[in-house]
Amino acid sequence: MSQAPGTPARVTAVDTHDIRFPTSRELDGSDAMNPDPDYSAAYVVLRTDDADGHEGHGFTFTIGRGNEVQVAAIDALRGHVVGRSVDELCADPGGLSRALVGDSQLRWLGPEKGVMHMAIGAVVNAVWDLTAKRAGKPLWRLLADAEPEWIVRQIDFRYLTDALTPEEALALLRRGRQDADERTARLLERGYPAYTTSAGWLGYDDDKLSRLAAAAVADGFRQIKLKVGVDLDDDVRRCRVARSVIGADVRMAIDANQRWDVAEAIRWTRALAEFDPYWIEEPTSPDDVLGHAAIREGVTPVKVATGEHVQNRVVFKQLLQAGAIDVLQIDAARVGGVNENLAILLLAAKFGVPVCPHAGGVGLCELVQHLSMFDYIAVSGTTEDRVIEYVDHLHDHFLDPVVIREGHYAAPAAPGFSAAMRPESLARYSYPGGAFWAADLQTQRKGHAA
Repeated sequence: MSQAPGTPARVTAVDTHDIRFPTSRELDGSDAMNPDPDYSAAYVVLRTDDADGHEGHGFTFTIGRGNEVQVAAIDALRGHVVGRSVDELCADPGGLSRALVGDSQLRWLGPEKGVMHMAIGAVVNAVWDLTAKRAGKPLWRLLADAEPEWIVRQIDFRYLTDALTPEEALALLRRGRQDADERTARLLERGYPAYTTSAGWLGYDDDKLSRLAAAAVADGFRQIKLKVGVDLDDDVRRCRVARSVIGADVRMAIDANQRWDVAEAIRWTRALAEFDPYWIEEPTSPDDVLGHAAIREGVTPVKVATGEHVQNRVVFKQLLQAGAIDVLQIDAARVGGVNENLAILLLAAKFGVPVCPHAGGVGLCELVQHLSMFDYIAVSGTTEDRVIEYVDHLHDHFLDPVVIREGHYAAPAAPGFSAAMRPESLARYSYPGGAFWAADLQTQRKGHAA
């Protein structure tokens, strides 16, 4: 229902969905810590009575069991959002972000970490999706076109000013506007560099690894990534297979998904050094700043990368201050949404550390491409040694799926944050009552009865 003439549009409802895909059946997404993930989304839609029918879509990513907990956390935020003015939300998404993060009782559940913080990120991202749709722009362009002063007002600098002040952030953004039009033209023509993990899931046999690695190179990717960390002999064999297929000129990263203690990470990475890995990703606990610093010192020249499970801007700040990482990996759905990721991008720029986002999952590629493209145009000004992760599944469930051309992300053109899923996908993969899961449960019951 549209608002009455002269009445400001408001958020009328917050709808949530527990969406799960059976990726464990083919071992897609399998790694050293997550052998059987069912990629899932705790999905939220902000309904409005906007005369143009605009809605805001967002989600956070999980891997199956527990997705219902994440949905419940988003549900708990409903009272903070319903009834709010759409104009005010879109003029200042940071205002909602600060209100949600600053709620004293919700804050006690974090603070600024875990399920509650990810729920806040899903809602905040939905507001940004709504904001970009109302502006008629893809989010990357909305951010790139925005005045630096407005971007700075979107950021919570609490706990950051010993590393990055608002004045320094403003200077970075003002400098980033130089030649921005030229970079925008290059982005639209060429896209943003990608790398692929699709060949390297730990559950894939050597034949599948070899076939998919060869296909990745043929498709124009100049970097692939392999999951490692369970069995060293297996990792040596798989790295040898991959390197023999892709050749010496294509980068190969490795990813342990937090499997190791510090000494083990150093020993294991050194054992794989003969295959020239470009980086070792998540070698240990994402909370262990000093551990990452020790690993970085112990495995050089192999680079250390982390970020997909880093819980907030403060831990990213410490990783940078400690010189603990060579590559910073933001995730669009792990922290508190776009506002916090703006802070993290500016921190990385201040410290001169390249950002190579984590993606894959459900819709993570769709989201994070916007942040990297903004970073290129308006912050870092370069794509050198910067790549966005790409995984080639589940994109068909989105209304504005990513497009990869010759190993590059094509810049999205549709207004919004590319977050909206197809209604038929929501209906089919809602858990447990969607068509797929209802039929699956019935099949299991028949099997048990037999």
